[in-house]
Amino acid sequence: MPVPAARGVHRRTLLRDDVYFSLRDAIVSGRLAPGEKLRDAELSEWLGVSRTPIREALLRLERSGLVIAEPGRLTMVSPVTGEAVAHAQQIAAELHALAARLAVPLMTEHHINTMAEANAALDSALASTDAEAAVRADDAFHAVAVELCGNPLIAEHLEPVTAMLRRAEYLRFGDVGAIDSAADHAAIIDACADGDAERAAELTRRNWSTLAIRGEGAAADQPA
Repeated sequence: MPVPAARGVHRRTLLRDDVYFSLRDAIVSGRLAPGEKLRDAELSEWLGVSRTPIREALLRLERSGLVIAEPGRLTMVSPVTGEAVAHAQQIAAELHALAARLAVPLMTEHHINTMAEANAALDSALASTDAEAAVRADDAFHAVAVELCGNPLIAEHLEPVTAMLRRAEYLRFGDVGAIDSAADHAAIIDACADGDAERAAELTRRNWSTLAIRGEGAAADQPA
């Protein structure tokens, strides 16, 4: 079979995704702050790519609510608002609860240990107010159920809302008052170890539902 004429298909796809994730992570972590103008030329120079993947990434970020675009005028990082965080949190809470419900019957001791290790890392990060490490550990904790549940649509639909929530989490995890997140996770681990899918799902829902409380307080200082 001859090699297809098309070239670089996978490389272009990876480049497009890499640009999206680079911009998304810069917004989520606050390196690109709310209200900051996003200019194609500057972003292209920063990331070392053409303007085409930049524009594609900005469109995806606009759909996720992280970017506001006014055609012919400007593109900027969106403000953090309590309403936006609450909307994203509602979707995330239900999808993560569904993932937990589906995953618990499939969990082994390995999965329980992985969750426990991630929670220990979260506890340590919160104690040292290391927001970046806390978000990584929280991702690792919840990824166990999302990856194990067997429904790839859950992860797909979580992507656009998770970035919005992660911005709020950088604010939330910068406060040692968020230490109860690790306690919430410990209860989820116990339910998973007991094979109680319904309880694990409900605890997971509650864990994600508390995020908007801190997000709304932090959002009050952001431009509307």
